[in-house]
Amino acid sequence: MLRIICDKKGVSILEVLIAIVLTSLGVLSLLALQPTGWRSMAKADYVGRAAEILYNRMQFYEATIANPCNAVTTGAQNVTTVTTSGGAAIRGDITYSLSANITLIDADPQTYSIWLNVTWPGNTKGLTETMTVVRQGIYRFPAGCPNA
Repeated sequence: MLRIICDKKGVSILEVLIAIVLTSLGVLSLLALQPTGWRSMAKADYVGRAAEILYNRMQFYEATIANPCNAVTTGAQNVTTVTTSGGAAIRGDITYSLSANITLIDADPQTYSIWLNVTWPGNTKGLTETMTVVRQGIYRFPAGCPNA
């Protein structure tokens, strides 16, 4: 019988160095993506807070205008809102600027158009939404109030 002698036992130092280099390149490429992830997360946070402010204000205007007992102020309106704390500004708060424009579209039935825009520091375009609201007797509160 022929016996084959094999003197390869284990892993050579060259193979270990190649494995270390490849692993290091993979870890460094992941670390290079970290700042991009942080920027994306911050942008998503700004947009999410702005969307909450926008739709809360939109619901407020819709409920106020739909009730024929409430007087409606038309024209441009600017409101500054501070988020997170909901009160006086604290460290970490973001100040959002809310612009609204309410116009009367039709006097009978009373139909209004609401245009809202929310901007924040570093973003001048912001988020914009429009809505059309018709005053309705079913939303009259308190009962028996005169038409505004």
